[in-house]
Amino acid sequence: MTLHQTIKEQIKDAMRAKDSIRLDTLRGLNALFLNEMLTAKTPVKPGSEDAEFLPDDKVMPLVKRSVKQRKDSIEQFEKGGRQDLADKEKAELKILESFLPATMTREQIKTVVSQRFEAMKAQGTFDPKAGGKITGMIMKELAGKADGSDVKAVVDELMK
Repeated sequence: MTLHQTIKEQIKDAMRAKDSIRLDTLRGLNALFLNEMLTAKTPVKPGSEDAEFLPDDKVMPLVKRSVKQRKDSIEQFEKGGRQDLADKEKAELKILESFLPATMTREQIKTVVSQRFEAMKAQGTFDPKAGGKITGMIMKELAGKADGSDVKAVVDELMK
């Protein structure tokens, strides 16, 4: 069962449970998925299973984008003093994050970054002024496994 199918099933469960926040969040995700299917460059054969559900590799970026949007909204609402709206966004964020794979902790990221720094120093390619390039290289290496803001924070910390 794909993640898209799972989410559609959970919409039914949320309706039965009368969980309005979960229902709204899942419906929003499903709308993103349907929009992606409609705007897809490659046509889908009608009647095939692909016609109804997006594969997980297409779903994950949409879920991640929704998570990022919620984090940005929470930050903006808290700056604006709208804690009621920030709390709603936090509840939605928690639901969305349940669909993401587990990400690395800062300690795990620190281990990877330290190893990369040591390897670069051994090769003579370490440039303490190239923090952005190093962050980019490590993000490619840890794609999907670590949060970008955590990687940047660890790189900045170790560059000092």
